[in-house]
Amino acid sequence: MNAVTNVTHEPPAVITLSAGEVRRVIFASSLGTVFEWYDFYLYGSLAAIISKQFFSGVSNPTTAFIFALLAFAAGFAVRPFGALVFGRLGDLVGRKYTFLITILIMGTSTSIVGLLPSYAKIGVAAPVLLILMRLLQGLALGGEYGGAATYVAEHAPMGKRGAYTSWIQTTATLGLFLSLLVILGCRTLLGNDAFEAWGWRIPFLVSLLLLGVSVWIRLKLNESPLFQQMKREGTTSKAPLTESFAQWGNLKIVLLALFGLTAGQAVVWYTGQFYTLFFLTQTLKVDTQTANLLIAGSLLLGTPFFLMFGSMSDRIGRKPIIMGGLLLAALTYFPIFKAITHYANPALEAATEKAPVYVVDDAKNCSVQWDPIGKSKFTSPCDVSKASLVKRGVPYSNRENGGSGYLGVQVGSTTVGWTDPKTFDASLGAALDAAGYPAKADRARINIPMLVVLLTILVIYVTMVYAPIAAMLVEMFPTRIRYTSMSLPYHIGNGWFGGFLPTTTFAIVAATGNIYSGLWYPVIIAVITLVIGTLFVKETKDVNIETA
Repeated sequence: MNAVTNVTHEPPAVITLSAGEVRRVIFASSLGTVFEWYDFYLYGSLAAIISKQFFSGVSNPTTAFIFALLAFAAGFAVRPFGALVFGRLGDLVGRKYTFLITILIMGTSTSIVGLLPSYAKIGVAAPVLLILMRLLQGLALGGEYGGAATYVAEHAPMGKRGAYTSWIQTTATLGLFLSLLVILGCRTLLGNDAFEAWGWRIPFLVSLLLLGVSVWIRLKLNESPLFQQMKREGTTSKAPLTESFAQWGNLKIVLLALFGLTAGQAVVWYTGQFYTLFFLTQTLKVDTQTANLLIAGSLLLGTPFFLMFGSMSDRIGRKPIIMGGLLLAALTYFPIFKAITHYANPALEAATEKAPVYVVDDAKNCSVQWDPIGKSKFTSPCDVSKASLVKRGVPYSNRENGGSGYLGVQVGSTTVGWTDPKTFDASLGAALDAAGYPAKADRARINIPMLVVLLTILVIYVTMVYAPIAAMLVEMFPTRIRYTSMSLPYHIGNGWFGGFLPTTTFAIVAATGNIYSGLWYPVIIAVITLVIGTLFVKETKDVNIETA
């Protein structure tokens, strides 16, 4: 029977740790999460460069960029399988040794990305090797988080699990912050041209240092006290996968954890700390250095809220904080992102209102501009028009032409008709310039303080949904199958619902032309999770995991 339905108020056994031991347990367990998000943000921040280095054989730039995002998402796609493999291993042989193995695989595959030859040198083998490294990372990550969260929670005394495990969530953001500093430092020292040519590899190679420190510290750790007790008593699970997923009592809790907690948590996390960077750089055309500094500032200001909400969840409960974050995100994403446009690129906002852009053609003549193998050519007037607008970051709407075929692109009162791709692109650019559409955001008009405030609000939403989640997942399942049971819903939520968010949102925006349309994906998922979580997920803060 799972821990949620067997709540007890018996006094728990006391686990006494010195202050140094507490710090070592938390730090060593959290380093894997630093790896996770360090690599995640490296790949995400450098997606435009990676698309040129590894997908230059793809004919369409928009397709190449989406294909690079798909390679990024591939690592997340296999995370649930890693959760099954390493979760089972963790419940059979122990937490310590399992997540020592995962960090070795993860750190090695991350650093190898920095050594891979480009498409120009070895052709299609380059993206194949890149995706292979992403798959290895994903498998390792599938076992990493569950091990770290379980290990810390099983060392935490009653009433402190939210506070202890919130450090794991905090260091995830610190990993992102670290990656931004490394990228900015390399760009500044090498210059933009050298960085894009070869310097982008350095941040990936830096992960070798993180790996060395992490392995050294984890080798000094002892096994979880609860797992040691189970081994002494002979009560460890003989078949963790069967107990976790073949018995309805526990499978029901797994499904509730996925659809009532982690799916919504994932999309809020990825929107607040990742999609914002894409939105600033790809849509609003804010220069990369300024965008990275804005995100770094918001992370720095928002990080303490992880600890605040983690500790608060020990007092008022995990569920109200997580559900409150989902509700706020769903209600405010659209106005916040519109405000980001206003303060980051006011010229784009003004031009959109003054001279809206329409692509006038029948829907049957327009394609969704990406394909699974990246070899399709999009040459119709409608497709060329949309590709030009997306490349420049110009919002547009689709307008049917009543079966008459392609009319052109309407920019306010001006219509740019079709000639040939090169001439058309120049004519469209001139019309957009005349209507006031900026080629890039004017740094002098960027309102830095207001953007930092807005981005920090988005990070605070992240802290609300993410800070209590580790403790809550640990408390939902019994000790004998905890590693396996909690890892799968976490990694399906974050690997699939969250990992595919950049690809999905970017593709939605490219298809519709509405720069805010991609937000419907996180909003809808957050609302679904909010409803299911509110109605069916039980509070867990008073569960005694030592008797589970």
